[in-house]
Amino acid sequence: MPTSTRDPVVPHARPAAHGAATPSALGAVVLAAVFHYLGPSLAVLLFVHVDTLGVAWLRLVSAAVVLALWRRPWTVLRGATGRERLTMLALGAVLAAMNAAFYLALDLAPLATVASIEFLGVVALAAYGVRSRRNLTALTLSCAGVALLTTVSIEGSAAGLAWAGVNCLGFVLYVVLGHRIASVQSEAPTTPSAATGVDRLSVAVVVGAVVATPFGIAQATPAFTHPLWLMWGVGVGVCSTVIPYVADQWAMARLPRASYALMLALLPVTATLCGLVILGQVPGHQEVLGIGLVGAAVALHRPREARS
Repeated sequence: MPTSTRDPVVPHARPAAHGAATPSALGAVVLAAVFHYLGPSLAVLLFVHVDTLGVAWLRLVSAAVVLALWRRPWTVLRGATGRERLTMLALGAVLAAMNAAFYLALDLAPLATVASIEFLGVVALAAYGVRSRRNLTALTLSCAGVALLTTVSIEGSAAGLAWAGVNCLGFVLYVVLGHRIASVQSEAPTTPSAATGVDRLSVAVVVGAVVATPFGIAQATPAFTHPLWLMWGVGVGVCSTVIPYVADQWAMARLPRASYALMLALLPVTATLCGLVILGQVPGHQEVLGIGLVGAAVALHRPREARS
């Protein structure tokens, strides 16, 4: 049975039309940001045993299995319009390419470098949606805060930097297509209950797993004979895809695309706070100022003054 419109995870919702971002949207962005850094940490440790593309394949396939059991994407695909199918298929192809590029970049360049290049696309999306001086000020504050929180250094091989650029482009397309499936109700539902953003996401992740299979299944074979490595790969899929992507859908359904892009400035904030809580790494005065600037940017930004 298709999922009800009263979905407990991502109900149909229009982007926020007034005031600041809702607490639920901010909470979803923070949750996704935490797992955005936790997942790659697990993946890097698995690189020792499994090839890079094999890890990327395990991530997508394990996430696809979880989402398929939960959301039954075949019913969503069957009841979708041609335009909706095209969007979901495109997002699936983007997920396959983006995940592969991210892990290839991570294998050849430091995480800080890959994250810095990835943030360039986010800034471009946020800048494109600026329609008021208030939101322009918020964007400026968020960029200044991120600059203080991150050590921007371009290190790694030329191939690593090239893959980081491909990942940056993929992340931009993920935000654009992901926002589209999150915020638009089904145009022609075949049942009284239309599909939700998470339902469409499940289709895209399954498509991504299928697209990635010819390129990653052979590299993932060592994990098939080591249950611990296999479970590790499943953990990467849940932490890097299922939890953050579902949280992204919650936030995207409630925020204009440009507002969501600006909220991604919270990524280095959560990384700093995780370092404090988990590793005991106390932030210095520069990091505290950076957190304050990002917080001020989020508080100052108004979704109703952003171009969708």
